[in-house]
Amino acid sequence: MYPRFTVPAFLICLSLGHAQVQPPADAKQQPPPPAGDSTFRLNVNEVIVPVTVTDEKGHFVSNLEKKDFQIFEENKLQVIRTFTRDRNQPIVIGFLLDLSTASATHWENFQNAATELIQHLLTGDPKYSGYLIDYAQDAEVSVNTTSDPDALVQMVGKLKPGGGAALYDSIYLACTSRKLMHGEPVEPRRILVIIGDGHDDASQHSLKQALQLAQRNLVTVYGISTQAFGATNQGDDNLQKLAIETGGRVVYPLGDVYRDTDGFLSHPSDDGNYALSVGGGAYADVVDAKLHKGVADIVGEVTTQYLLFYTSDNPKDKSYRNLKVTVDLPNVKVRARKGYYAVSSGS
Repeated sequence: MYPRFTVPAFLICLSLGHAQVQPPADAKQQPPPPAGDSTFRLNVNEVIVPVTVTDEKGHFVSNLEKKDFQIFEENKLQVIRTFTRDRNQPIVIGFLLDLSTASATHWENFQNAATELIQHLLTGDPKYSGYLIDYAQDAEVSVNTTSDPDALVQMVGKLKPGGGAALYDSIYLACTSRKLMHGEPVEPRRILVIIGDGHDDASQHSLKQALQLAQRNLVTVYGISTQAFGATNQGDDNLQKLAIETGGRVVYPLGDVYRDTDGFLSHPSDDGNYALSVGGGAYADVVDAKLHKGVADIVGEVTTQYLLFYTSDNPKDKSYRNLKVTVDLPNVKVRARKGYYAVSSGS
């Protein structure tokens, strides 16, 4: 059994033109990043696109070459300048942890999953760093950016659920109020993974503002949904929108938890229902196993991405530009962000 820990959500921020994140114009002002952080600048028209390719069974396709990819900006084919598929690409990961009351039932399982995720992605190598933001009624940077996984794991173990859910505010904090690492957003690139059910009932910012901020900074959002079997939640649509628009995805480890639970539809519980009680040993073991698979899926995706660089030849003065990435292979799924906000030469 892997160690216990609280479930964080992860945020990946990849900024075009600036490591410094720019909030939407209508967003409430938050404290700026700490003084002394370095800013890494690209050329104004230079664009970075992280891409994941999987086959029809969901397996990662990791042996592609530059010639296999095409990038279209506003339906116009672009020339890929630089291509990499190095599995050891530097990354900085924001772990966003849902501490709302909705997480209480499976809290211990979520802690296990979050700890495993931290320990797999932060190895102690300086190339890999992360930070922890927990959110309930408010969002807070509880561990600032560091390469030390123990600092995050220890904090996760101290957190307890209770209260509302300020998910959108946590995304805002991740992009505006934490320590930056030298070389962002190219090396390291930035990532977000959210462990939570996606609902928000306490933020001062909106879903639209959070998504726009992620897009302006080329943020890729991943999610490990904590939504239980049979439950419906508006938050699911929120997670999907954040992930799909930024090139990430959401996994649902608890979606079919009963299917692999010995005793479901065979041993009625005391109240006559044919289901194992929540919190029972067999049920808890299956939840842990499902979350373990969800963690493995996210780790695999984050560490098996291609990075494509191109210089936009789009002369139009258009802030948001649509992107499409294709691969010359049948029966594959390509995940990349749907667009980006261009940076003006005066920025």
